[in-house]
Amino acid sequence: MAQNSHVSIKNVLFVCLGNICRSPIAEGIFRHITTQRGYGNQFKIGSAGLGSWHIGRPPDIRAQEAVREFGIDISNLRARRVSPSDFESYDLILAMDRANRNGLLRMAPVQFRDKIQLFLSYAPNMSVREVPDPFFGNADNFDYVCQLVDAACRGLLVSLTSQTQLQKTPAANSGVVLSENGYSASTT
Repeated sequence: MAQNSHVSIKNVLFVCLGNICRSPIAEGIFRHITTQRGYGNQFKIGSAGLGSWHIGRPPDIRAQEAVREFGIDISNLRARRVSPSDFESYDLILAMDRANRNGLLRMAPVQFRDKIQLFLSYAPNMSVREVPDPFFGNADNFDYVCQLVDAACRGLLVSLTSQTQLQKTPAANSGVVLSENGYSASTT
């Protein structure tokens, strides 16, 4: 199925503190869901951190193991720091918690501050408003983060696809999911 020429690609950036736990989990899950639903080629999805401690490193092994339960491989992602160009090139910048949002608001040029939102605002039925940092926790903390992120990613996709006329790709009907991360799984 051909893509509509009037459809613009949505550029979504997920941001946490170090870009090794929450934001790569969100990037992987959102990429998986968009691809599974047939919208994968219509989104530019990225993640970054506010700090520079982990630049160039892969996601925390516990984050990788947690998303692997969803059939998602994020091992090829590498931590990077939010750059000034991100505020112009991304349509939506989603912070994992209020501290991340406040850091982004301090960094962002005034004309781009409206792009910055709390990620869990896309999961309005959740009782929490922030994705907790699982870094100092255990595997259960990472699993909980995945549950929150999954709910918010699904809400985000519904919000973005209901606002524009995005067209599904043939992969949505094939039963096979492929992504930039190189995983594949049956959707049936």
